[in-house]
Amino acid sequence: MSLFGSSGIRGLANKEITPELALKVGYAVGSMYGSVVIGKDPRTSAEMIEHAMIAGLLSAGCNVARAGMIPTPTLAFAAKNFGCGVMITASHNPSEYVGIKLWSKSGMAFDTGQQDEIESILEKSAWKVAQWNNIGKVDIEPGAIKEHSEAILDKVGKASLKVVVDCGCGAASVITPYLLREMGCRVFTLNSQPDGHFPGRYPEPVEENLSLLKSTVAATNADLGIAHDGDADRMMAVDNKGRFVSGDKMLAFFAVREARNAIAVPVDTSRIIDDLLARIKISRTKVGDVYVAEELNKIHGEFGGEPSGAWIFPGMSLCPDGIYAAARLVEIVEKEGDFSRLLDSIPQYPVKRGAFPCSDKKKAMAEVAERFAELGNINTLDGIRADMEDGWVLVRPSGTEPKIRITVESVNRCDELYAMAEGIVRKAIL
Repeated sequence: MSLFGSSGIRGLANKEITPELALKVGYAVGSMYGSVVIGKDPRTSAEMIEHAMIAGLLSAGCNVARAGMIPTPTLAFAAKNFGCGVMITASHNPSEYVGIKLWSKSGMAFDTGQQDEIESILEKSAWKVAQWNNIGKVDIEPGAIKEHSEAILDKVGKASLKVVVDCGCGAASVITPYLLREMGCRVFTLNSQPDGHFPGRYPEPVEENLSLLKSTVAATNADLGIAHDGDADRMMAVDNKGRFVSGDKMLAFFAVREARNAIAVPVDTSRIIDDLLARIKISRTKVGDVYVAEELNKIHGEFGGEPSGAWIFPGMSLCPDGIYAAARLVEIVEKEGDFSRLLDSIPQYPVKRGAFPCSDKKKAMAEVAERFAELGNINTLDGIRADMEDGWVLVRPSGTEPKIRITVESVNRCDELYAMAEGIVRKAIL
């Protein structure tokens, strides 16, 4: 069974992701690289996993620089100065989850080849063991936040907008509000105290978790609202009318402004992209930012993203960067005016998404595949996608949680197709 999912190694703290596992991953990474920068988000189990990981790295003779509690994109940006980067995070998952995500010097998450190498070392117990006088050393990396902020400020212009930022009690608290103020914005913050219990709201920045942000934007007559997940690799937005901006619309909003020749998006992306970017090469990938980043690297694309809120700007980094995305969004709205008007110019097709708990995803997906065979043009790049003239249905196993996910888009039959897919999935997971 593969250790890596669609976004690194992730699972329940002290059950699926244990200090013992982190120690071994540290052995493997330390056997491959001579220096590592390591950071963590504020979740309660992160320090435990970080210490175990550091022990494994040192044992293999790898030098470690501790960057502290920082966002994932900040850690990925800092990795350029080291052999690789290690981030202890479970991103948008609830507080009981923790994980390990690995970053190359390029700022891209470990690709499938690097993941396979880690798993091979672990499977064979083939890691290095340093002699007593070659054990790695630990240092502090104090400048990661400052360096990331300065790099973003070099790429964006000044802005004087009123912005509400909901950091979700996550790692964005240490950078996004300060960065936007440096740009010239008047910033109001929500949930901007790091807390691994995530008391303000659940970490995932989906609409049902952002009612306070929506009402605050409307009450303060703000120009827009920004929401992050636990480690700030995601960014979602609320317009100046207090409306949540869907991931598909946000993806299209960025894509039409960033794309010149090619973009990469996952298989669950709306057909809006095809309609708006008819002359641009659009590559579709498996769901997961590492797959989007790999494809962007291959096609030399200018932008990539996922409707979940992960936006990749290769000119900045191949890591989804919610911090830069927030700054870039503010810059666009400053230059182009009323955010709601800009959004209303983008078409939107009915989309419905859902997720269902499933302990045996492989068995369930095999049953789903049998039922889907007769629905239409089938694509199995990631899960099972059926394309029809008036829409499409995608059923796929989550890469980060024990769930089966459904996405449906159709102008005329969205609810009907979703109900059909839900019936198939519910029977499959019984």
